[in-house]
Amino acid sequence: MSKTSRDPGARPEPSASEPSTHPIRLEVNGARKELRVAPWTTLLDLLRESLDLTGTKKGCDHGQCGACTVLVDGKRINSCLTLAVMKDGAQVTTIEGLASGETLHPMQQAFVDQDAFQCGYCTPGQICSAVGLLAEGKAKSLDDVRELMSGNLCRCGAYPNILAAIEQARRQSSGGTTP
Repeated sequence: MSKTSRDPGARPEPSASEPSTHPIRLEVNGARKELRVAPWTTLLDLLRESLDLTGTKKGCDHGQCGACTVLVDGKRINSCLTLAVMKDGAQVTTIEGLASGETLHPMQQAFVDQDAFQCGYCTPGQICSAVGLLAEGKAKSLDDVRELMSGNLCRCGAYPNILAAIEQARRQSSGGTTP
């Protein structure tokens, strides 16, 4: 077969102007979404660019700062390192999906109560990570919280207030007692 002949049964290749896309289904903040995505689209880019959920921040784009942290099936992940096609069928919760109407999620309220943000850029990732952290049930002490939140960076240095907010929410979720 010559280099210029084509196999008549072969699937036509997409042109350079039409990248191949794949259908995926997600539940994002309680709403079912059916989308077509290029295989290289990150979950972060899908959320921000396709779904206009800009609360999730693009920080380093290398999984080192945590600004892009969201909850997928209740677990915290760096959405900049996750391809959207890998999460087909998943339940995704962003900062926009934590509140219930006008009522803030207890972690969001704790961040307000403790003034746990300065510029606020890292706050959505910090809050989503903290919600996931409490759901994991591994944080038994302030040192545990510090260690388990170490993947979320704050350039402003609001760590003491962030820690206080997480501790406030942890106390509230455990009925006011701390181990």
